[in-house]
Amino acid sequence: MTEFGITAASLRPVRFTHTNPSIGSALGELAAIVLFVPLLLVVAIWNGFPIIFYDTGAYMLQGLGHLFLAERSPIYSVFLTVSGGGASLWLVAATQCVIAAYVITEFARTLRPALSLWSFLLIGAVLCVGTGLPWYAGQIEPDCFVALVPLALYLLAFHGEALGRTRCILLFFGATISIACHSSHIALAGGLIVLLLAMRLAPARWIEEIGLRRPQVASAALSLFAAVLCVFAANFAYTGKIFFSRSGAIFLEARIMEDGLIKPVLDADCPDAGYKLCRYKDRLPSRADTWLWMEKTSPFKAVGGFEKREPESQRLVAQSLLRYPLENAIVAIQDALLQFVWFQTGDGIVPQEWVLNREFQIAIPQQMTAYARAYQQEGEIWFVPVNIVHVPVAVLSLVALILLLREALRRRDARAALLPGYILVALAGNAFVCGVFSGPHGRYQSRIMWLATFAVLMIAWPRIERWWQDRRAPKTVTT
Repeated sequence: MTEFGITAASLRPVRFTHTNPSIGSALGELAAIVLFVPLLLVVAIWNGFPIIFYDTGAYMLQGLGHLFLAERSPIYSVFLTVSGGGASLWLVAATQCVIAAYVITEFARTLRPALSLWSFLLIGAVLCVGTGLPWYAGQIEPDCFVALVPLALYLLAFHGEALGRTRCILLFFGATISIACHSSHIALAGGLIVLLLAMRLAPARWIEEIGLRRPQVASAALSLFAAVLCVFAANFAYTGKIFFSRSGAIFLEARIMEDGLIKPVLDADCPDAGYKLCRYKDRLPSRADTWLWMEKTSPFKAVGGFEKREPESQRLVAQSLLRYPLENAIVAIQDALLQFVWFQTGDGIVPQEWVLNREFQIAIPQQMTAYARAYQQEGEIWFVPVNIVHVPVAVLSLVALILLLREALRRRDARAALLPGYILVALAGNAFVCGVFSGPHGRYQSRIMWLATFAVLMIAWPRIERWWQDRRAPKTVTT
């Protein structure tokens, strides 16, 4: 019985030629990585420029202008600089795609070493057409790395020995970069490593009874530790001070404010508590995004902005959680559940000149012409037909994962249950982290949903190949 509950006898042998090697071979592995990169870049190539988001300009100013911005990840800004963003944002997008191609290829190669190169590329093409993967891989934003976190940690924990030292070292660095690029990735990685540690510390009798291997947690945990150290080091390099984040409480305050649980604290404590927010308590914005980003309608900057607001945000968040624990728990669960099922592609991928022209003219003036001519800046990207494909594919993939998990549990086959269960936990963990700490947005779950489709294809591919071979086999005619 394989890890996915498919017997070796049920698979027909497949012959590979030099033009179609298996990805389990060195040639096939290298070819898979190299050929997958342009597939991941296809959206950016079609657009005429890497995809841009609202945050891109801030990351560029921080990285290329060496200006600390509390609301943006310092590590992604460093990554943007080191990968050549000052010369061309194409270098950044290409570097992201190389890292993604490597992790995805190693995942497929480890689980399906007999998979042919062209079958792997066909799976990659399905992901690039049916999911948001290329929209995030070719976007100048840390979003492309979030789905690589669970993939890399899974390989390090369950397949380190099979991968070998060199591949594990490369995966370790890929995992560290992916985790460090955003605080939400760190939270997701932390949750997954706690899960892996629980499996590691479970009584040996339980593990043996269900037929699972104990995960090797050390390298996975070390990648998280290294990522956190990188964040501290980058913050120190920018500011000369040691800290992890100066904006976490600010984002959480905005989400709790949107859910209506900051105003009761202000009503009870103002003006005696001395909050700067007291004078604005009766005209707080109803949405977190309006509070944080709409300068004309929000008093956010007047009460400190990202530079000075963190201490008061921490106090208000703490008071809200202490006084309204049940209400906060209920809205947090609601936000996480909404985030879990909100995954349309294209959230925020709109023309950005009104936001980013000034930053781009300062940071990369030589790239302005290509940037302005891209379809995105001309407002010509229509996401309705994209989501007519992506949303049903995501829903069907989720349903398939749940059914695969249920079937494996019904058979008491823990090995077959491991991958679908792990991917579902990763999806739920991402929804919890993003929904609770920042509030639900379509892009937060869309950027990781391709994992569900990828996992289903990996599990089902031998059956798909067998079905295809049966269709192509010559029919025997009886007389």
